[in-house]
Amino acid sequence: MRRTLRWLLSLVVLIGTVSAGAATAGAAPTDAPAAKKDIKDRILAIPGMSLIEEKPVDGYRYFVLNYKQPIDHRHPSKGTFKQRISFLHKGEDRPTVFFTSGYGLNTNPSRSEPTQMTDGNQVSMEYRFFTPSRPDPADWSKLDIWQAASDQHRIFKALKKIYGKNWISTGGSKGGMTATYYRRFYPNDMDGTVAYVAPNDVRNKEDSAYYDFFKNVGSKECRDKLNTTQHEIFERRDEMVPRLEKWAKENKYTFKLAGSADKAFEIVAQDLVWGFWQYHLQDECGTVPGEDASTDELYKWADEIGGWEAGTDQGMLPYTPYYYQAGTQMGSPDYEEPLLDDVRKYPGINVPRTYVPRDIPMKFNKNDKAMRDVDNWVRHHAKGMLFVNGENDPWSAEPFRLGKGSKDSALFTAPGQNHGSNIAKLAEDDRVKATRMLMKWADVDVDPGEKPKRLTSYDKKLDRPDKREMTLRP
Repeated sequence: MRRTLRWLLSLVVLIGTVSAGAATAGAAPTDAPAAKKDIKDRILAIPGMSLIEEKPVDGYRYFVLNYKQPIDHRHPSKGTFKQRISFLHKGEDRPTVFFTSGYGLNTNPSRSEPTQMTDGNQVSMEYRFFTPSRPDPADWSKLDIWQAASDQHRIFKALKKIYGKNWISTGGSKGGMTATYYRRFYPNDMDGTVAYVAPNDVRNKEDSAYYDFFKNVGSKECRDKLNTTQHEIFERRDEMVPRLEKWAKENKYTFKLAGSADKAFEIVAQDLVWGFWQYHLQDECGTVPGEDASTDELYKWADEIGGWEAGTDQGMLPYTPYYYQAGTQMGSPDYEEPLLDDVRKYPGINVPRTYVPRDIPMKFNKNDKAMRDVDNWVRHHAKGMLFVNGENDPWSAEPFRLGKGSKDSALFTAPGQNHGSNIAKLAEDDRVKATRMLMKWADVDVDPGEKPKRLTSYDKKLDRPDKREMTLRP
């Protein structure tokens, strides 16, 4: 699983939510017209909706909520669970952005890029089975992309009665995948979708695209330096592992899932080159320590790039739902750097099964055509889809592609960029085209004679990227 898997996805975009630090309006009389009622009262009047907390944010109202969902949307009578969502309220006259990271919910207010650009509302959803949005007991067979899309569909239907203007779905990395899957199953809910850095693993066992990517990404000088440094870290395994064991003991980390500190070392160390290109840029190659660096320097650099915690139970368990989906339906790039063949001790360890507790049944469904079905839909039936990828992002090696049947859709690649790619980082012509598309879907007027611009000013509290939202985890 790429270390990508470990930070929790999506540096680039997303999440940010603002909530109005403005004073909360008092509740209106119960016999007042709906339009006069406080927005919190109107949201909480939705059956199954309950308030966790309201937080102050300048210019917005911000709510963290629970919404009662069926465990199985095909059989709603067979139990429910509480799913966390948050809502950043700007106004009922504004478009609404539906964001999910594909992981847990960041309960701090923040704004995704489409929210910043359209000056809209934002509803954010915690993906089912991420704690605490997990049924108890958990029937893991009910964790699949259709069930999750149906969660979004119910939330949309409930809130659309209040927020009647246009809706845009979005997400980065696994969130971008989630936004795409949602549109495939409920194509008429949203007016448009912006999917950032979303991989598309159509054939789980076919990973040649990743091998080709790492042979060509960046400059040869940078590739050689990274490969040499990574290999040197493996060469110093006998020095590294005792440090890892000592650190784990001091911080009460364990290695039950990995099997040992030695295996955890290999899990993290073999993803260092991947992690560098996912989160860093070509011009940062100068910060990579060489093979002559001290063991302390190499150990510290590996921690900065890969994060030793990623090999521990404490680093893996929060993302069990992701690993489960990767190992049963979505697939994952089981890429192993060939240049490490002479120093690797545990070939094949970097697969989803390693990261999921053994008491959870898990087997990849070879007969499940879900990924091919979604890919086919994007190529032949998609409408209003915008894909943004990074040229140097490993996850962009297997992207979604548009076809002759794709309508009002586009795919853009940010030059030299990583897993944090977004519309703002596109080349100027592409940025203008992408912005126009987004504004059109949101029904926001743009002067045809001027370049479209975001409608909000930068807010360092609300618009700062959250790296937890940018970690795709294969």
